[in-house]
Amino acid sequence: MAESPAWNDQLLTDPHAAADKRSRVQRMFAAIAPSYDLNNRLHSFWRDQAWRRRAVQLAGLKPTDVVVDVACGTGDLTLAMYAALWPQPGDWPPAKNQVIGVDFTYEMLPRGRDKAAARVEGRSSVNGRRLSAADYVTFINGDATALPLPDASADVVSIAFGIRNVQAPEQALAEFRRILRPGGRVIVLEFSEPTNPLIRSINRFYTHRVMPVTATLIARDKSGAYRYLPRSIGTFWSRQKMVDMLTAAGFAQVTQHPMTFGVAVCYRGVVGA
Repeated sequence: MAESPAWNDQLLTDPHAAADKRSRVQRMFAAIAPSYDLNNRLHSFWRDQAWRRRAVQLAGLKPTDVVVDVACGTGDLTLAMYAALWPQPGDWPPAKNQVIGVDFTYEMLPRGRDKAAARVEGRSSVNGRRLSAADYVTFINGDATALPLPDASADVVSIAFGIRNVQAPEQALAEFRRILRPGGRVIVLEFSEPTNPLIRSINRFYTHRVMPVTATLIARDKSGAYRYLPRSIGTFWSRQKMVDMLTAAGFAQVTQHPMTFGVAVCYRGVVGA
């Protein structure tokens, strides 16, 4: 008997209202994990990596910062944070567990670990074996609303295109605040709807009509993942509500940074002393 889709027309009216959203999102990401990176690149026209680079810049990393990348997926932002901590040959390498990727969909994590292992560093070796990013970056299975990390243990918490997929996003923001030290930064990278009416109309046609068809074909997906994506964006928090929710979670100096005509926005907040 064929497994039913994670999302159907009724649920997609407002996917955030589904009582079992967490398990549906988890099942959906497990289904699309093999083609996740390819679809990200193709359907963002390769802009997804530029958005992550901007997120790294806004994090304002210092060499000793501990970074926790939540909803890390296949590790793109996690490894971009790692690269920013160790930018030049001869620099002191990051410490073990200084960069941590966390995702609640286990099927994503081996892909992140494989990427890290493939990133061989020519700058250091142990017993003749050249080290890779896998020697410094740790990937763990965990939930954004109950992070398996101590209070005040991180300097940066990031989440890219993941906060709207969380069952209780306000609880996740509280967790980010809990594990950050004074002066720590939260970085939330998320899709948005452009404010320009013409660009918004074009973007909606693309994300609601074109992308679900082509991405589903590439992924051979039966979970409804690429029908969920545009609906989860259009029914999620507005930009102002994201700012308000970050402020309510205890973050100060909250700013928003739209990119690519407002298709994506990076939010930044700081923990006060």
